[in-house]
Amino acid sequence: MLSTLRNAWKVPELRKKFIWTIFLVAIFRLGTQIPLPGIDTSFLKQLTESGSLLGFYDLISGGAFSQFSILALGVMPYINASIIMQLLTIAVPYLEDLQKEGQEGRKKIQNATRYLSLVIAVIIGIGTLFTIANNGGVSGIGKFDMAVIVFSLVVGSTFCIWLGDQITVKGFGNGTSILIFVNIISRVPQTIAQLYSSYKIAETITIVELVLFIVGIVVLLGACIYFSLAERKVPVQYAGKAMGNKMMKAQSSHIPFSIISAAVIAIIFAMSVMGFPEVLANFFPKNSVLKVLTTGEFSPFNRSSWVYVVVYAILTVFFTWFYNEVTLKPEEMAENLNKSAGFVPGVRPGEETEKYFERILARISFIGGVFAAILAIIPILIDQYTNFKNMSFGATALLIVIGVALDFTRRLESQMVVRHYEGFLK
Repeated sequence: MLSTLRNAWKVPELRKKFIWTIFLVAIFRLGTQIPLPGIDTSFLKQLTESGSLLGFYDLISGGAFSQFSILALGVMPYINASIIMQLLTIAVPYLEDLQKEGQEGRKKIQNATRYLSLVIAVIIGIGTLFTIANNGGVSGIGKFDMAVIVFSLVVGSTFCIWLGDQITVKGFGNGTSILIFVNIISRVPQTIAQLYSSYKIAETITIVELVLFIVGIVVLLGACIYFSLAERKVPVQYAGKAMGNKMMKAQSSHIPFSIISAAVIAIIFAMSVMGFPEVLANFFPKNSVLKVLTTGEFSPFNRSSWVYVVVYAILTVFFTWFYNEVTLKPEEMAENLNKSAGFVPGVRPGEETEKYFERILARISFIGGVFAAILAIIPILIDQYTNFKNMSFGATALLIVIGVALDFTRRLESQMVVRHYEGFLK
């Protein structure tokens, strides 16, 4: 990887992309350090350290959310809007037709996603500000000042979306993912400092526990890399056909099914469902029903309960299967394969091919869902049953970092191959 980066830096055009990416990321990181006035962030830090959905938001914002900076919302509204639009594209025929129109249709969906992200940013900004105000975290500001703060949060989120687009255009693509990657990596020093503090100052962690923890991280890293690269390749045979005066020969190919392509989305969905009562309880701290839901001994929404862990894992497996089913669509895959004169060896075209794809999706969804569930509950188990408390860098973050790094590597390799750079191939 290092040799690839070194060789890429020698190419003037790629070096320009690197410089642009570093420059835009530096601007983004500077913005995360500018706090909004009149806000006591101690309550927000307490919420984010509990490991809830807000803690995950703080992680992918690089700590800007707990500091309540002008870029506190980051790309969170855009991520939520993208997920909503992706699901709506499946459910709404008009959006599905737009997606099939090609580049122009995707541009319209992209614009709709940006407008929806602004609406979500306003909702999250107002909700977060009122939650802080209800818990005494706002002082010396009036209603007009609150409106200015919400406006600043929305503008900051819009600026983050614009930065992501600029990185996509002037860099190596996928700018939003690169921003999230940088934010997560920026929390690594804080995690190391927490480990050092617990071991050296508080003396709550022994050297054996520390070594076992580091070994566990290495094993988890290897497992994440393995599953990120794992694919189920379905062989496909294309029959020969006439194209004008030419005769196309029969070809062999394969359809790759990623094992954990839906893992991160499934974890976010499950985390949102499990964390929703807790978010409502922060909005309405005096509501007795919400208090019972979030603090009851056997409540599925009480993070300290074993029921929470079980329900969380089941939901993660379910959402993995659900997301794979609604996005990959076995019936459309079988139909498109038949239209292109392709077939799976040993499987009849049509209904049997559809059932074949359904069985494959069910298997990879189960395997990927179980692995995603393990990643989701590992931070909770570590927090409850070990002396490692409030670790900001969780297993889900590790999966995101590896996924973005692998995607960046593939894009960089494709850029090198396009330019026929021999140094890369040596």
